[in-house]
Amino acid sequence: MNTAARTVTVIPPSITPMTHLTNTQLYKLRVAAYARVSTDSDEQFTSYEAQIDYYTQYIQRNPEWTFVKVYTDEGISGTNTKRRAGFNEMIEDALAGKIDLIVTKSVSRFARNTVDSLVTIRKLKEKGVQVYFEKENIYTFDGKGELLLTIMSSLAQEESRSISENVTWGQRKRFADGKVNLPYKNFLGYRKGADGFPEVVPEEAVIVRGIYSRFMEGLTSGAIAKELTADGIPTPSGKLRWQSSTVESILKNEKYKGAALLQKCFTVDFLTKKKKINEGEVPQYYVEHSHEPIVSPEEFDKVQSEFNRRKQLGRQYSGKSIFATRIVCGDCGSFFGPKVWNSNSKYRRVIWQCNGKFQGEKKCPTPHLDERTIKDGFLAAFNQLLGDKERILDDCRLMQNTLTECEGIDSQIAELEQEIEVVTELTKRCIAENARASLSQTEYNTRYNGLLQRYNTASVNLENLQKTKADRENKADAIGDFIFRVQELDALTEFDEKLWLTTIEKVTVHTDGRMTFRFQCGVEVTL
Repeated sequence: MNTAARTVTVIPPSITPMTHLTNTQLYKLRVAAYARVSTDSDEQFTSYEAQIDYYTQYIQRNPEWTFVKVYTDEGISGTNTKRRAGFNEMIEDALAGKIDLIVTKSVSRFARNTVDSLVTIRKLKEKGVQVYFEKENIYTFDGKGELLLTIMSSLAQEESRSISENVTWGQRKRFADGKVNLPYKNFLGYRKGADGFPEVVPEEAVIVRGIYSRFMEGLTSGAIAKELTADGIPTPSGKLRWQSSTVESILKNEKYKGAALLQKCFTVDFLTKKKKINEGEVPQYYVEHSHEPIVSPEEFDKVQSEFNRRKQLGRQYSGKSIFATRIVCGDCGSFFGPKVWNSNSKYRRVIWQCNGKFQGEKKCPTPHLDERTIKDGFLAAFNQLLGDKERILDDCRLMQNTLTECEGIDSQIAELEQEIEVVTELTKRCIAENARASLSQTEYNTRYNGLLQRYNTASVNLENLQKTKADRENKADAIGDFIFRVQELDALTEFDEKLWLTTIEKVTVHTDGRMTFRFQCGVEVTL
């Protein structure tokens, strides 16, 4: 048996665990820093500049380090790394072998998203790049580094969640108080007033009123956009080319009538900042008389009614003329449309004829009309109506009162709204009970589906009633406008476009050439 004493010789590590470099290698670490502030305020800007200056000197003072760069992001949230250009550039350089060590103030400066933080750290670790978090004194190559980093990242993420919830609560508190704030840089017609509320910009208000006026004259949103572009009028965002969607958004935005529907959309994920249209998930707040209007509520409502009318017509509405979708064939029911005759000669003229004239097996027998015939017919029909003006106006006022009497509809709407509220609460309880007690899934599905059916039925009925009420109100408004236009007239001597648009519901052309003019008040005159 060998009795010699056992000896153990310790061989010191040749590679420093913190740097992965040999102890004998004369190599300076290439060091970069990352600085970020999450807002554009002056206070944060000072912090931003201070961070850059601090880390530049911090790295340059260390004789074992070579200064690479201070990568920065200004005014960017830390919850997601996708929009952080400085951060992404730094990671690309590090993975490309240009950086050995990244220094940053804290875990929250690096990322407030646990997943993003850990994924990035592991990518860097694989390439031999470590990160040093100064505030927490964490080196990612340290054995305890990843555990500490996971804990600190989670805390930072929860801090971000708390901030987001506080911001959301503050916004909803302002909404509930009726405080209106507009994106003024991209909003035509208003600027922020001295009192903090929207203030009308007169020269821009003229453009807005022109858009509303041209729409009610029969133009489409696309046609108005072309006119604005041709006139060299900049868009709300300062672009030179208008889009029909931009015009439509102006025509449908209730803020132009001095009201505000708040929380039309909301943030669904504080990490991704993803937003969605509010379809009832969170409360909305409708504030009337919140600020000075640019167009009257009556004019705004007329525009919405006209939108609905055109929607019902579908693709048939072109908006190319005030006569579009108002002249109907008495034989087949199709609209009359414009046709150009002799387009390449001096005899060129525009006529109106049935769009279905040559579409069936038999040629539609209704005659074509020229614009002069239509206008003269309107003058004759309108003056005939004025001959019995007082009786017609009395009938109109009676009809208007009947249409505006919505007590029964309002009562049904209130009942359905209450039904929806009750069903919603019952559904929440059903889901919560199932989560707590693990009910029979057959029983649960039966209850849930029954509640869902009740909800859908009530929602459909509510939508139909609201549409009925809106249609009645729009019809009452049209009659009111008719009364206003007619009561001061004794005779019409020339064709008036606005009078045509506001008083005529439709004109039916018969096969013998006669025309029946149906006015908004329901009165018909055949010539």
